[in-house]
Amino acid sequence: MKILSAFAHNVVLLPGWHTKRHIVVIESDDWGSIRMPSKEAYNALLKKGIRVDRDPYCRYDGLATKEDLANLFEILDSVRDMNGNPAVLTADSVVVNPDFERIRGTDFTRYYYELFTETLKKSPRHEGAFDMWKEGMEKGFFHPQFHGREHLNVKKWMKTLQGGHKSTCLAFDYGSFGLTSSVDPSVRNNYMGAFNSGLDEDIFDYKGILWDGLEIFERIFGYRSESFIATTYTWSPKIEQYLKEYGVKYLQGLVTQKIPHGDDCDIEFRKRSFQGAKSRDGLIYLMRNAFFEPSQYPSLDPVDECLHRINLAFRWGKAAVICAHRLNFIGSIDKTNTDRNLPMFKELLQRIVKQWPDVEFMSSDKLGHIIEES
Repeated sequence: MKILSAFAHNVVLLPGWHTKRHIVVIESDDWGSIRMPSKEAYNALLKKGIRVDRDPYCRYDGLATKEDLANLFEILDSVRDMNGNPAVLTADSVVVNPDFERIRGTDFTRYYYELFTETLKKSPRHEGAFDMWKEGMEKGFFHPQFHGREHLNVKKWMKTLQGGHKSTCLAFDYGSFGLTSSVDPSVRNNYMGAFNSGLDEDIFDYKGILWDGLEIFERIFGYRSESFIATTYTWSPKIEQYLKEYGVKYLQGLVTQKIPHGDDCDIEFRKRSFQGAKSRDGLIYLMRNAFFEPSQYPSLDPVDECLHRINLAFRWGKAAVICAHRLNFIGSIDKTNTDRNLPMFKELLQRIVKQWPDVEFMSSDKLGHIIEES
């Protein structure tokens, strides 16, 4: 099995675009999404029998505090590439969260959202957090790109709430929507997959959601996002024409695209998203080929494994695109999470610049520009 896995890791790096440059991109998903609102909410749900301790996203992940961001930025700023640039995190961001109180006021008959910056303002523990976002952007080590309007399948979630599903309604009471079947086996719908349908009626809804989300993104950050990563790595090619029309040029993701043909069913796993290849609508794939995920896979050595994948990418003439989810850098719910992960992340960056002195750190959209112009 290990031989087969090693063979597969090499084979997927053969097709597509090639470069002699040692480029490192770090992509991190779910910035802006509320996930678990607080340690108090986590403890309350656990006390009521909702096994949020079984899902690392529920256990660790939430909106970053000022302290979370300061600790992360200190590490990104502690290394320099051959051009004198710090490591940069491509912060794949959603721009809104559900407005729980307004939804409750309609008895779950209508959906409302609020900007994630407003969500931050409602929480005293997140005071000054968005100022840190802006500081990181100004200093060049935090660069948001578009992950969706919200990290939520609105239709499925609202329908489940209207049906009175016990754990979903209980999570709603604590300002959360991120439950999965690992937390409660009775959770059948994947609320987190915002684009998990290929039905024409849903594609029409996604068209409006994508336009709305990208417009909000530009208003918040002052620029248009040129790359996009679908939540849960699942989307229909039918939405790509709208992404292109709205200014997106590059698709982040894995080599395998999960394509729904029905409503979150009849999923096709298509292996064609090679780095530099193009979708049928001309969008360029930016394939992730290395991973730093200690919160999800605590038994692995995340540093050595990630360095091994980077080495493979460089051997076959590819940019190393590292997937490092936000939950690895959040300590406000469980501080042991960052006490464990941040030193390893610092070690990873230090060993990258030592092993490859000519390394170049850059964001996903900048890599897209280089591929497009080559």
